[in-house]
Amino acid sequence: MTGAGSGLGRAVALALADEGHQLALLDIDGVRVDAVAAETLARGAPRVMAFAADVASEPDMARCVGRSAAELGPPVAAFANAGIEINGPAHLLAFSTWQRVIDVNLTGIFLTVKHVLAALVEGGVGGSIVCTGSPAALVGFAGGGNGAYGASKGGVVALVKSLAVDYASLGIRVNAVIPGAIDTPHLATGVPTEHRATQLADLHRRAATQIPLGRLGRPDEVAAAVTWLLSSRSSYVTGSSLVCDGGVTARSANDF
Repeated sequence: MTGAGSGLGRAVALALADEGHQLALLDIDGVRVDAVAAETLARGAPRVMAFAADVASEPDMARCVGRSAAELGPPVAAFANAGIEINGPAHLLAFSTWQRVIDVNLTGIFLTVKHVLAALVEGGVGGSIVCTGSPAALVGFAGGGNGAYGASKGGVVALVKSLAVDYASLGIRVNAVIPGAIDTPHLATGVPTEHRATQLADLHRRAATQIPLGRLGRPDEVAAAVTWLLSSRSSYVTGSSLVCDGGVTARSANDF
């Protein structure tokens, strides 16, 4: 599991620990992922490995998947979740910023899935992969300045569909989860500490009127969707994008 050090990754790790799974957790922040690993062990995970690594580095991903498979056994499921969001008007966006967003959000998903797929194919018993997308892959958000982010997440949705078809005959399912505005630390990324409380309060106010369910989502609500997709309970689901956004992408612009 990538992006396991906080937010949705942490929530999914805890949910899987509650079900008694052994886990391989990866995050670019080694301190955070070690802390989550300790939490999962306390929650009942029988064995946990934690890695500090960059999903955009193929050597890092090959090392992490290889070591975890050697020590924990071949993987049966994976959550490719790591991502970043850097916004700004397209005409002012530095190419290096565009490239980093694509490297982490799309190439990082590909590299994670590539090495997990190799292990699943070798294992020969199938498996399940879930990738994190975004509503920005499905609709445009005016004024958001998130063209790089939306493009990267649109690529994830397309990648999921392609892989689902390619690997279905081997019993390997590939799906995406599309979380909307979820109440995680990610919402305040890039905001100076002194302004975070004000921004979060504003997000909650806007959620009450702009999200049909009238609130931000909770990490455990998305974790429930991810763990369902990873499990045999969703055994006839592949190539799908499960939207968990409180109804945002279902809402007509005429409703605002």
